[in-house]
Amino acid sequence: MQLSVIILNYNVRYFLELCVLSVQNAIQNIDAEIIVIDNHSQDDSCRMMKERFPNVKLIENSENLGFPKGNNIGVSQAQGEYICILNPDTVVAEDTFTKVLAFAKKQKDLGIVGVKLIDGTGNFLPESKRGIPTPFVAFTKITGLYKIFPKLFGEYYAQHLSEDETGKVAILVGAFMVMKRELYNEIGGFDENCFMYSDDIDLSFMALQKGKSNYYFHETSVIHYKGESTVKDGTYMKRFREAMNFFYKKHFSISFLFSVFMEMGIVFFSMVKMLQGKPKPKLEPEKYILVSGDEILREKLENKWQTLVELQDITKSFAKNRNTEIVFDQNHLDFKTIIQAFETNKNKNFTFKIIPESSDFVIGSNSSFDRGQVINIQDF
Repeated sequence: MQLSVIILNYNVRYFLELCVLSVQNAIQNIDAEIIVIDNHSQDDSCRMMKERFPNVKLIENSENLGFPKGNNIGVSQAQGEYICILNPDTVVAEDTFTKVLAFAKKQKDLGIVGVKLIDGTGNFLPESKRGIPTPFVAFTKITGLYKIFPKLFGEYYAQHLSEDETGKVAILVGAFMVMKRELYNEIGGFDENCFMYSDDIDLSFMALQKGKSNYYFHETSVIHYKGESTVKDGTYMKRFREAMNFFYKKHFSISFLFSVFMEMGIVFFSMVKMLQGKPKPKLEPEKYILVSGDEILREKLENKWQTLVELQDITKSFAKNRNTEIVFDQNHLDFKTIIQAFETNKNKNFTFKIIPESSDFVIGSNSSFDRGQVINIQDF
């Protein structure tokens, strides 16, 4: 078998359905399998999997075992030469795995391959490629120096490469990682003692220690709905510091310098949050566009939202109106086309949602810093 796609799920039932649907479409011409591990979700994720995807291997854990152990369980059941660690809140294009595997096979020193990740608004996610978070590099990240002086302090997000340039990087993000199963096992998989935010850093670094090279591959884009896990609050900072502590204890040594940089960064971060104040309220869409050929669906959405919904073909450009929500009907469009539309129309006062094939809900996210939105349209 060529590829095993490992998806660890915890209480994101609707995003999981969208993800697995996209993966199924992407492996049609590949000798591949999908393995979903559920960490004791309470939202009918497992029932949905059994009803909608009965041929997908489902592992049901009796408790939440965390990200590292959950993925290790999945890989232990895998048969593919290559594995893909994939978040359940992602959407891949139909040619994503074909392109990534073709690239991977050309590399003689292959470690891990990551791809271009975009959020639910079509914007590039900088964590798609990163450098080794030394104490000073971590400091430049939490203080925002990398944004102010990217040429001087761009190492955290590997800014020696642009988002549209393939090349070697040190660290990749756990939302999408492709590597040989043999290497994963040789490394020992994810370290089950890792704190949150350090497991993917650790795995990437371990691949480097084996003499391998990690690569950022820009020629395919994958949506990653990040949700509330990225909210930059006190808990985030605490976990970030714990993650860095774990990484340095394992691979280096925690120095006085590290402690000083972390404390300075936390103080700076807190001051910035105080100056920013409360987050701005969300604006309701003033216009809805349904990209589909289904008039009945258009009427259903009009009844749901109690407002006009315009039906439009994907080949036409979207008019720049203020606060327009574009809903892509995946019954009529492939995922690659939808992902490309996200990127083409980003930062134009548009928000994006998807109706998955043969589903009765609308799903998406208007921000990398907020939880995603699911709208049930079954009864309309």
